[in-house]
Amino acid sequence: MLASGSPRRRQLLELGNWDYTVAISNVDETRKDGETPADYVTRLAIEKAQAVAKRVALHHIVIAADTAVIDGPQILGKPRDRQDAERMLQQLRGRTHQVYTGLALLRLQDDRLLTELCITDVPMRPYSDEEIGIYIDSGDPMDKAGAYAIQHLQFRPVEALHGCRASVMGLPMCHLVRALQKFDVHPQADVPAACQALLNYECPVSSAILRGEMVG
Repeated sequence: MLASGSPRRRQLLELGNWDYTVAISNVDETRKDGETPADYVTRLAIEKAQAVAKRVALHHIVIAADTAVIDGPQILGKPRDRQDAERMLQQLRGRTHQVYTGLALLRLQDDRLLTELCITDVPMRPYSDEEIGIYIDSGDPMDKAGAYAIQHLQFRPVEALHGCRASVMGLPMCHLVRALQKFDVHPQADVPAACQALLNYECPVSSAILRGEMVG
């Protein structure tokens, strides 16, 4: 059970050839005072999983995720309007920020909860104001944290990434695979190879993540 309506997360989850259904969770995403980015995304992932768990049968494993764009002390959410999207994209360009994705997996039959955290450094290229305007005109930034999608083929906001690209899209697949294996649930496909083929990206961290050596 995927506790998300995100088409990007569904696309990534399908790489494992698991049977799954979708249930959308609605939780308050307000950050608590003093909450670190890691605590924030992990808490929200857990709350999303728990919210969906109340509505599904006991044989399910609920998978939930929360992704946040972190720039210094700021958490950048989805832009409120065009001006907010422009502000975020200008703030991020030519600099490196972080994307944090928290995963929560809840096995309902015994109420066992597992969490994972992926942290990815994201270097943005020095795109122009004109490029920002064209990208905003496309409408793509308006439902994206930080006002961008790493996979957008025309805008291509990110350059020289050295971490988990799938996590920046919202679902770190190698973290998910290693968590599911603790529930004795295994992929029916070569997830790292399928992920890299889909994203056209040679991932330098997938093997270390699957060995449990790193979080991002």
